[in-house]
Amino acid sequence: MLVKAAPGVKVPREDDPRKYITDEMSVDLEMTTYYIRRLADGDLVEVTKPAKSAAPAATNKD
Repeated sequence: MLVKAAPGVKVPREDDPRKYITDEMSVDLEMTTYYIRRLADGDLVEVTKPAKSAAPAATNKD
């Protein structure tokens, strides 16, 4: 799941508490109990993945 910290919050990572998830960059995480609890508390917010723009379809001009 893609998440980032709520504005102004730094969330310690579960695997390395000295590294933080911030509101500056989204992070793709495995949803563990720790991160689910942080989402429920409002410390983390889910980020929607940007839609990939499809290349324009080629047209036949005969």
